[in-house]
Amino acid sequence: MVVNQKISGLAATMNAKIIGSGERSMVLAHGFGCDQSVWDKIIPVLSQSFKVLVFDWLFSGAIKDQSLYDPSKYNSFDPFSDDLIALLEELKFGPVVFVGHSLSGMIGCAASIKRPDLFTNLIPIAASPRYINSEDYKGGFESKDIDTLITNIGSNYEAWAVAFASIVVDSRDSLSVQRFEKCLKKMKPETALALAKIVFGSDERELLDQVSVPCHVIQPGNDVVVPVSVAYFMQEKIKGESTVDIIKDAMGHFPQMTSHVELLDVMRRLLEF
Repeated sequence: MVVNQKISGLAATMNAKIIGSGERSMVLAHGFGCDQSVWDKIIPVLSQSFKVLVFDWLFSGAIKDQSLYDPSKYNSFDPFSDDLIALLEELKFGPVVFVGHSLSGMIGCAASIKRPDLFTNLIPIAASPRYINSEDYKGGFESKDIDTLITNIGSNYEAWAVAFASIVVDSRDSLSVQRFEKCLKKMKPETALALAKIVFGSDERELLDQVSVPCHVIQPGNDVVVPVSVAYFMQEKIKGESTVDIIKDAMGHFPQMTSHVELLDVMRRLLEF
């Protein structure tokens, strides 16, 4: 693995690294409660064929200055998409294959609507435009489930982090469960609470019919956070070319950690590397 170019400015603040020396460019963007380490198992393979940019969102516990995350500013996915665009412009990086896990899948969609020239493909992994069920949509949670989740984060964050990690990560991979739990505990509880309200209360379904960049949705087959039906909903609503791949035997919400071989197989086929 080759780590390229000196980093400064916003890129330094977001702990950005560019790894590899391939002709094509790729971004790996982590989700709620994580940092860039969630990609560690697949970077060695991807960096042989791509220049891979990894970074930490400002909400991550890996950010040195935790005061940079202002909940009053980051009150939707929109400002995150602005940060992504600013990061790519600062590094003069792209156009890119954007791989966004969970909430980053929707951030990538939002950014691609504003600046489609920066993206060649979108690959949302375990992403969802809406987590709450309605009459004509299965998001996976009832409103009361989300209310309980928010209450538990606010009342005892440490205990919630332990329980949440054990539920959403494949329990057969104890090291990955521990890694996600550790990442969660590095977040400021008030940051986690504010972000959880935005993520789990979001409704970005109307965003999808504005996405024109080719989109390849990848979904674990057994994800307690996002039902398989959401992946097909996204495919149906996305304006541009879109495909769905279900990793049938993948358990949990983090295939890049616990089903990385299968995930790489899908990515190889989609991106032909």
